[in-house]
Amino acid sequence: MIAYLKGTLAETGEDCLIIEVNGIGYQVKVPGRVLEAVHGMGSTVKLHTYTYVREDTLALYGFLSRDDLSMFQLLLGVSGVGPKGALGILSLFSAGELRVAILSQDAKAIAKAPGIGAKTAQRMLIDLKGKVSLEDAFGIVQEEVASAKARDSYSQARNDAIEALTALGYSSSESLKAVSAVTITEDMDSEVVLKEALKKMF
Repeated sequence: MIAYLKGTLAETGEDCLIIEVNGIGYQVKVPGRVLEAVHGMGSTVKLHTYTYVREDTLALYGFLSRDDLSMFQLLLGVSGVGPKGALGILSLFSAGELRVAILSQDAKAIAKAPGIGAKTAQRMLIDLKGKVSLEDAFGIVQEEVASAKARDSYSQARNDAIEALTALGYSSSESLKAVSAVTITEDMDSEVVLKEALKKMF
């Protein structure tokens, strides 16, 4: 069982990422929310993974958090919800948001997920209601808000640094490569990222 993959983003597809780890490219199917969250080719990506094995199928599914992975596994236990349907639900909802929808018995909202109809949504509410709690739902939603803010800050610092390098005369590819080589943390602003990226130029 592969618990997680951490490597370089090599390619993106309609519903998957190719993560290169030690020279091997792993195709990982992901929700749309993950596709929106990754930072571009060459960036480092860590995905918590689930290996799906059937007689004619072997596939990896990946998520940015263990909680999304756990929710994916819960969804697979619902009759009528396969991996494709579970990804569709987690493209529309984060794990915390889905918990709130389940606890509030919001079948109409869940039925909006691709591949999920009204009957399947109702079945989900029945099967999963006793498996989620109000405390977990609100705690995780708060964590997701904090995580989203951190990602926004990361993206801003990264983009500002790339623009600054381009303004200094470096090509777009050189600028992207240099900034991608910097390990950006939450406490780093664009100026610090720029200084670190310049070091990678020499």
